[in-house]
Amino acid sequence: MALAAAWLALFRFVGSSTLGYVHSPSLLDFTLDACHPNLRQWLWTLDVEALSHWAGQADELHCVLIPFVVLGLFWWKRKELMGVRHELWWPGLAGLAGALLVHMFAFMVQQPRLSILAFFAGLYSLMGVAWGRAWLRASFFPFFLLAFCVPLGDLGQVVTFNLRLLVCRLVTWVSNYLLAIDVQREGTILINPAGNYQYEVAAACSGMRSLIATLGLATVFGFVSFQTWWKRGLMVVSAFPFAILGNLARMLAIVVAAEIWGQKGGNYVHEGGPFGIVSLLPYIPAFFGLALLGNWLRGRPPPPSASAARGKPSSSVRAT
Repeated sequence: MALAAAWLALFRFVGSSTLGYVHSPSLLDFTLDACHPNLRQWLWTLDVEALSHWAGQADELHCVLIPFVVLGLFWWKRKELMGVRHELWWPGLAGLAGALLVHMFAFMVQQPRLSILAFFAGLYSLMGVAWGRAWLRASFFPFFLLAFCVPLGDLGQVVTFNLRLLVCRLVTWVSNYLLAIDVQREGTILINPAGNYQYEVAAACSGMRSLIATLGLATVFGFVSFQTWWKRGLMVVSAFPFAILGNLARMLAIVVAAEIWGQKGGNYVHEGGPFGIVSLLPYIPAFFGLALLGNWLRGRPPPPSASAARGKPSSSVRAT
């Protein structure tokens, strides 16, 4: 407990050196401000009206929600965790020392996102010291989900820009060759040659939110439903094409609406359409795709080696 308290105090008082971004040495304050500049204020006031005003523009609000998901999954696995052997495991101190070195480096070069990873790595090592190596194996998931608590900020622009380009190229190809709709692309701008409409796929339309949501869901679904690593890995990797497919469906809906009703029709669908249904469109292919993939993986037989490891009877009888 003393080590845990000291570890928390370190990141509270010497957690972040980027005082020009948020004037606080606390790593928690940096994380909250990186998620949204008004988040700390809202946590103090609990102003529901203010929350509804800016939550739609908070691309990294999931960073605040993930810890509650992790706590819920720990509660779900409580019987398994309490059933493992609990013991002091001193090699965990090596992991704690490594996390401390990473934080010191991140503090000197002003990279607080690296310090967030060091903070979680240190907590994981402390659990190993207090409860043993078996606990670490059993708690790797859901503790791994805390990696989603790292706000990407400007680092995410590399991903969002490439997602925007990819979606624009896919929309242009599908519109021209499958839907017979004449659409031209200039960078991240989709243009109708007749001048009836044009749209720029901005950063908010890159599909980053749906990608993170789909990736998080795929990770939870994979680890909860399957024991083999290749099935878990396939579920996680599948989140990327499913998320791209969902965002493609939304952008195509905007283009089709604009082709039929002009710029105003496209804008209406862009804003969500009737009852905001179009805003949910990126998630529908992703969630149904993950469900279908999971159902298919459940029907896959285990490899022969796994069957043998579980004690599959041999067809040969040894003579005595």
